[in-house]
Amino acid sequence: MTVSEQSLPQRIRSFIRRQGRLTPGQQLALDNHWNTFCLDPNMDYDFTLVFGRHAPLFIEIGFGNGDSLAKMAAANPDKDYIGIEVHTPGVGHLLMLLNEQGINNVRIYCHDAIEILENKIPDHSLAGVHLFFPDPWHKKKHHKRRIVRPSFVALLLKKLKSGGYFHAATDWENYAQAMLEVLSEEPSLKNTSPDNDYCQCPAYRPLTKFEQRGIRLGHGVWDLIFSKS
Repeated sequence: MTVSEQSLPQRIRSFIRRQGRLTPGQQLALDNHWNTFCLDPNMDYDFTLVFGRHAPLFIEIGFGNGDSLAKMAAANPDKDYIGIEVHTPGVGHLLMLLNEQGINNVRIYCHDAIEILENKIPDHSLAGVHLFFPDPWHKKKHHKRRIVRPSFVALLLKKLKSGGYFHAATDWENYAQAMLEVLSEEPSLKNTSPDNDYCQCPAYRPLTKFEQRGIRLGHGVWDLIFSKS
């Protein structure tokens, strides 16, 4: 997962950089399409110029191989998406999809998501932030590495527009409970669940192959959607 923490004396990262093995297709996509879709984390951008229009802007943190992000962007051409991922094979795979399918409403940062949110995303500019199946850090001693914590919530509130939302999904019930507790403690966020707990998976979130397999095996998935009031 592409996150780190600013407010602690030493940043606690919620991801481990794994080099991974690039397929020939992923390497070709990185070589040929990086300059088209990828953004430089050292530069400042006006995203209306990047996308060539004014449209609702969404960020997905840790998009994995990019399948879900590509499907979401293709299904919502009236919206713009920024995907953030530190693992280059996943970036290469998404570049392949964007090029093959002619998807033009996605841009990519291959960088730490917290640093991007802190330094490159204007305040009150995002219609939504997606965090789908982050590393659960299931061992108790590693819970401090989980991304959803009060300081992350404070950062979300700075970047979301009024009425914007944060949507997280996980297949670890313990992590779902922990996220629900942290998000519910923020008075400026409203749980969109009528029962103030978990939501049904909305139509805009494509199911991953991993998730579909888990559902067939009877595994649970928990979606949390909180809007900025």
